[in-house]
Amino acid sequence: MQGLETLDLSCNCLLGPIPPNVSSITSLNHLNLSHNLFSGPIPTINQFLTFNDPSIYEGNLGLCGLPLSADCCNPNDQNHKHVQDEEEDDEDGRYMTWFFISMAMGFPVGFWAICGNLALNKS
Repeated sequence: MQGLETLDLSCNCLLGPIPPNVSSITSLNHLNLSHNLFSGPIPTINQFLTFNDPSIYEGNLGLCGLPLSADCCNPNDQNHKHVQDEEEDDEDGRYMTWFFISMAMGFPVGFWAICGNLALNKS
């Protein structure tokens, strides 16, 4: 495969990261990976440095890095996302706490509103 000059893998429902062995094909002049399910960073070694046309990666929403406009997350961004997820969990916990407090207060009020009316009307 080292003498391969053109590789068209478009529209094959391939998923996951771009295979690392594709970047070892140094004779590759034309590449088309469009309309698959590739994800992760686009390799930045060997021939991939010469593939500047974003259309060869079109339809792979999970891909990131140059030449696409989607930046790849770095570990600091993942930590930020983790902190944001924890904040959302705390917010959900507060809503659940107020939900149960409302239920605890609402049950006796509703119970006595109905039973109190029945008791007063019976007398």
